[in-house]
Amino acid sequence: MLGNFIYSNPTKLYFGDNALSGLREELPKYGKNVLFVYGGGSIKKNGIYDEVTTILKECDKNIIEDAGVMPNPTVEKLYEGCERARKCKADLILAVGGGSVCDYAKAVSVSAYCDQDPWEKYFLHMEDVDNKIIPVGCVLTMVGTGSEMNGGSVITNRAQKLKIGHIFKDNVMPKFSILNPVYTFSVPKYQMISGFFDIMSHILEQYFSGDDDNTSDYIMEGLLKSLIYSTKKAIDDPIDYEARSNIMWIATWALNTLVEKGKTTDWEVHMIGQSVGAYTDAAHGMTLSSVSIPYYRFIMPYGIHKFKRYAINVWNVKTDGKTDREIASEGLERMKQYMKDLGLIMNVKDLGVTEDMLEGIAEGTFLLDGGYKRLTKQDVIHILKESMSVQ
Repeated sequence: MLGNFIYSNPTKLYFGDNALSGLREELPKYGKNVLFVYGGGSIKKNGIYDEVTTILKECDKNIIEDAGVMPNPTVEKLYEGCERARKCKADLILAVGGGSVCDYAKAVSVSAYCDQDPWEKYFLHMEDVDNKIIPVGCVLTMVGTGSEMNGGSVITNRAQKLKIGHIFKDNVMPKFSILNPVYTFSVPKYQMISGFFDIMSHILEQYFSGDDDNTSDYIMEGLLKSLIYSTKKAIDDPIDYEARSNIMWIATWALNTLVEKGKTTDWEVHMIGQSVGAYTDAAHGMTLSSVSIPYYRFIMPYGIHKFKRYAINVWNVKTDGKTDREIASEGLERMKQYMKDLGLIMNVKDLGVTEDMLEGIAEGTFLLDGGYKRLTKQDVIHILKESMSVQ
């Protein structure tokens, strides 16, 4: 049965190869001071920096740069950004980059005027925002997180070996996002495929919960089939506009809060993956790919109906003469082969995980109730050990 829910998403999207023109339309809505947030400088090499700054200057904005946002934004970087935002009295935070840059911008937006330690308030205690919020806009250059159209923000505390996400409410979501698929063409292959699996994982986290004929499940099956098809095309030709535009749009719909409606949702792969990331600083999508097959094999017996459906509807597994378990297992095998063909990391050892880290990673994994089985700490250790044996 479809559960009760409220759906709202206030983010305005500009999509297509002329999407940046939307920035000229949006900027007049905000004050003069723009905190321009970006990562390691790739946007200067590919020309996006010049395109954005030209429009900012044409719109008579003061540009205050906040560069150097790392792939897994740290709490120290968050504190630095908060100080910069306050000092310049930012009227808008413009994030130009991938999901980490967007996540960081949202964290700064809620934290700059927080009168407590934002790490403790928002990421450890998961409290609501009750202070001034600086509006955020995004210009997306890499797909995967869906951060351009949701309230999520993930921050890493290296000292505490914790990587934690907070899903903020509608008032923290980006006010607008610019999605030009061409901007994703120059992303290195490793980061590109990492983003591809982040998209897939977002869909699976929501799909593998409940056993009814929820409309959301049908939508997700369509998204998965389109993703599989388009990612294969993008691997063959990274500048295939049709493939990259479809992937960009799938990524947004995978995590803009629509397909979760009526679902309990799982998110345990993300919890384990984020804990792995806290220890290794590995690319987010690769932490997810390294634990997904062991995790789904482990929980499959508890949700066999959905895993069978997944095998048939997404991977086209034939059912003749097979048990439900055989059908479901074949679906996971086809998923594993697809992942290997993309070039994803399948073994946590390849991310730098060692045996002596397993207890700590398990300890740092949040255990949730939305999936088919609530894990124990020992279950997490078992899943990590199974990953270490994946060939």
